[in-house]
Amino acid sequence: MRLVQFYTVDKTDTRVAVVAASGKSLDVVAGVHSTYALAQAAIRSGKGLVDMAAELGVAETVDYDAVVAEGRLLPPMTHPDPAHMLMTGTGLTHLGSASTRNAMHEKADAELTDSMKMFKWGLEGGKPAPGEVGTEPEWFFKGDGSWVVAPGQALELPEFALDGGEEPEVAGVYVIADNGTPCRVGYAIANEFSDHVLERRNYLLLAHSKLRTSSFGPEILVGELPRAVRGVSRILRQDKVLWEKGFESGEEKMSHSIGNLEHHHFKYSGFRRPGDVHVHFFGTSTLSIADQIKTEPGDVFEISAEGFGRPLRNPLIRTKAPATAIKSL
Repeated sequence: MRLVQFYTVDKTDTRVAVVAASGKSLDVVAGVHSTYALAQAAIRSGKGLVDMAAELGVAETVDYDAVVAEGRLLPPMTHPDPAHMLMTGTGLTHLGSASTRNAMHEKADAELTDSMKMFKWGLEGGKPAPGEVGTEPEWFFKGDGSWVVAPGQALELPEFALDGGEEPEVAGVYVIADNGTPCRVGYAIANEFSDHVLERRNYLLLAHSKLRTSSFGPEILVGELPRAVRGVSRILRQDKVLWEKGFESGEEKMSHSIGNLEHHHFKYSGFRRPGDVHVHFFGTSTLSIADQIKTEPGDVFEISAEGFGRPLRNPLIRTKAPATAIKSL
């Protein structure tokens, strides 16, 4: 089952729908107006999402193309209060990710870079046996729900940014139950948009480089993540393909297990606050900057993967940063 969230025609309300088998229409779930509400209903009833959606039934069927054409797509998960939706991620998690990162942080001598050390630790201990705890991954914060851009809407390149580059990834989507249990809603294709030129200056600037808008969706895949995920990442410029490359994810292509990444995120009690939403990016191994691509405002990022439905598309725009005036109280 795949879920989509969108505005009604007059954009005064929202709906959650199951993507029909044809991929051309959306079966709107009756009785709930959001993916968040559907997840909460499932959690509180003790049912899975598939069973919960089936029990609620179909309110109406709408044309998927019309929703996209009219700009009514929403992120497939939102929270009524965006401050309670946390965007986070882990890096150096994929078998092909080390070489790109190491090139950014390479030292003059033969000593292992910190990036390669982290990657090596993941290879050695990122997939622990059942009941055991593996090594910690690299972790970063990307903002709250107000930093999320809907599919089809523009990712922002702030005027102070040195670069705006795509990161094609799989993200896990979670709702925290009333008792503090993290409940995985499913997985989505995501663009963990970052400033790689800033990061190249010094790896200690990675935290700054991640503080950018991001996007995920347009669909959530409910159920288990395939062990091998194969996708394509593209950059379009003036409707022509500027750059294109395949990417791979899933545990077959990762140095950490999903369970290990989830454990090291949710082990912190502050991330188990009842009612909160978490979207956690699992990392990538494919970056256009590794092929010397310099993105420009007007470029369009397109990320797709088998089994995840329609591609995630976002144009890039330049934005001005407001003057920062600090007031002493």
